[in-house]
Amino acid sequence: MSIHPTAIVDPAAKIPASCSIGAYCVIGAGVELGENCELASHVVLGGPSKFGSDNKIYSFAVLGGDPQDITYKNDPTRLEVGDRNQIREYVTITRGTMKGGGLTRVGSDTLIMAYTHIGHDCVIGDHAMLVNAATLAGHVTVEEWAVVGALCPVHQFVRIGAHAYVGGGTTITQDVLPYSMTSAERDTHAYMLNKVGLQRRGFSHERIAKLHHAFKVLLASKLNTSQALEKLRSEGDDPDVASLVRFIEASHRGIIK
Repeated sequence: MSIHPTAIVDPAAKIPASCSIGAYCVIGAGVELGENCELASHVVLGGPSKFGSDNKIYSFAVLGGDPQDITYKNDPTRLEVGDRNQIREYVTITRGTMKGGGLTRVGSDTLIMAYTHIGHDCVIGDHAMLVNAATLAGHVTVEEWAVVGALCPVHQFVRIGAHAYVGGGTTITQDVLPYSMTSAERDTHAYMLNKVGLQRRGFSHERIAKLHHAFKVLLASKLNTSQALEKLRSEGDDPDVASLVRFIEASHRGIIK
């Protein structure tokens, strides 16, 4: 095991021999690392928290700290992080709260860039990307392959749909549609399908065309949201369109259109 002599590691932490712990890192009790994790210098890990394998955590990240919630009373809440994540400098991720289910969860293969904050009880899906200084309040869900741009504040309980792209500097106070591009450049509207992102992820021309039609019904027709959903349901059961419909139906804060 490679642990720098200046690092402070609690004897109760579980660290495989394949991990590398850099200078001045602090690892608390209740922290469990998977195989081949690499911590640069000055990383702080609090617990209870569990990290999968092959994660790389850069300097001054603070992960698994107490939630920033005035109702928190030293409860044994958790942080769970998957595999192969890159967590860059000064990222902060707090544990969950009892009222929120007690768990903050980050999936696998994510890129979490510098100064990002992930609040208590958030759920981050696989392959998501949070760009520099993205700021997530508590109880936020970011689904798989979504991108949250730089300097984006995201309101509590908001959901960012799968494959969505949120432009830099956009304030998000309602749910962001899956597959959409949403930006403050357009007065915080979902102004088009994220076609380029879908192409990069292997979506066929046929799948993209069906989603493009669904977005035209939702955003460019004279139908209100309820009428648009009814029309999309009546047109068949395409799985991508169906997932879009289900996302809207499950919204509590409303959606950005």
